[in-house]
Amino acid sequence: MVLMVVMFLMWQQHVREVERRADEAERTKDDAARRRAMEERLRIARELHDSLTHSISVIQVQSGVAVHLARKRGEDVPPALLAIQEAGADAVRELRATLGVLRSAEDGDGSDLGQLDSLVARARAAGLPVTLTVTGAKRPLPPEVDQAAYRIVQEALTNVSRHAGWAGGGDQVSASVQLHYTQQTLSIQVDDDGQGPAISSVTSTGIRPSGPGLGLVGMRERVSALGGQLHAGPQDDGGFRVRAELPARAPS
Repeated sequence: MVLMVVMFLMWQQHVREVERRADEAERTKDDAARRRAMEERLRIARELHDSLTHSISVIQVQSGVAVHLARKRGEDVPPALLAIQEAGADAVRELRATLGVLRSAEDGDGSDLGQLDSLVARARAAGLPVTLTVTGAKRPLPPEVDQAAYRIVQEALTNVSRHAGWAGGGDQVSASVQLHYTQQTLSIQVDDDGQGPAISSVTSTGIRPSGPGLGLVGMRERVSALGGQLHAGPQDDGGFRVRAELPARAPS
């Protein structure tokens, strides 16, 4: 009887030792995976810094000099030039934030809907008429939803500027941005009255289709990663629509 008890205790100790070793192996594997992820983040950060910082700095300097010379000559500074200068400064800020995120263990704030008014103002200054409408009870959002929502609007407006061409009747294209808050979701809708992203440019050989591009792909990836839905395509009455539904449960 005593022998059986001793054997049982030894078996229990062996099981605990096996479980301890398994837990330690799992922790070691997780630590190694985190180290590899951090090394990759640092590599990406270095490449982003090397490839983009210089180019953006050159844009900032050249646009700043152009603005200075125009004012020195007593000329009106073109709104598009001011928009380039401001966009360059904003790009530097976002690049620094992105590099900070990549170099840190946790994600930072980055760009969010708190900067949406500034984004719309820059689009207007660049010559794109934009209206912004927010409905529902506006409230704080989870950081990943907040950032994704901003990026979706940013990319959608960029696509309008690049691809929409002209509205029906030859008028300048315009865009509308609508945000709707509910207790469970945030809806984002960006409409334009242009020709849509299927048209990129007109050359001597005629109109050339541009294809879907990477902008919509990136939007779909962001929305899918959050468990949301994205619909993007031409509207029946002309123009193009991007609509995203993001889960954004209000805190209880």
